[in-house]
Amino acid sequence: MQPLSRRQIVISGSVAALGAAILPSCARRMDGAMDMPGPMWPSSTARPMAAIPPAPAGPAIKGTPFPGPAAIPSDSVFPSVISRTAWTRAGLARPRDVFALGRVSRITVHHDGMNPFTSTSQNESARRLELIRQSHVNKRGWADIGYHYILDPAGRVWQGRSVQYQGAHVQDQNENNLGIMCMGNYDRQSPTPAMLTSLMRFVGSQMKLYGVPTNRVYTHQEINPTECPGRSIQAAMRAGRSRNGALAMVLTELNATHLA
Repeated sequence: MQPLSRRQIVISGSVAALGAAILPSCARRMDGAMDMPGPMWPSSTARPMAAIPPAPAGPAIKGTPFPGPAAIPSDSVFPSVISRTAWTRAGLARPRDVFALGRVSRITVHHDGMNPFTSTSQNESARRLELIRQSHVNKRGWADIGYHYILDPAGRVWQGRSVQYQGAHVQDQNENNLGIMCMGNYDRQSPTPAMLTSLMRFVGSQMKLYGVPTNRVYTHQEINPTECPGRSIQAAMRAGRSRNGALAMVLTELNATHLA
């Protein structure tokens, strides 16, 4: 990873002051009960996509800086995605329990909600990913890790469940929904500048790739009653989706790159 620029560091300013909270998780509802999606989709009880309100853009933040000078992804995937084979040799544990993702029309951002995670070690991130996968498969009975992509505190992007398949990340709302997770507990920590840079750039690249508008980019709590993705990632996403926020700037640069 290259040293962070001053411009990269600024994006974390709006969330750095948020304090710690009780341990939540991507599974914890706001009422304190545990509620994770089951392994079988689509569900007959799923709400139609039209019933989901547009994601709140948050207040327009004039002059929100673009997060860093790193190269903008112009291909079908973000250039720094680490292959699934780098952290696990396991395939689908239950192939009959997965369904086709279909055309991506929305994106949902999560945290893992476990203990805070600040390590920038690639090996430590790989171990945490495998721990999550094993928990999803062995304890929850799912076919695989629930998320399509995962970001670590160093800003790396990891491949999770294949985008051929629906994820297991929002109860009854996994159809056409790309799941992106940030490692850590963002009620108890703030994201690093490197993570925020990668999050905005990667989400922006997937918006461009699939033609997903800003009002179809959600956090978990905006679709289901949960504390995920934690207060600091929630604040960052609200700022990033604002009219002059980081996502708009990523898309502007992607469009300019495409036309060049």
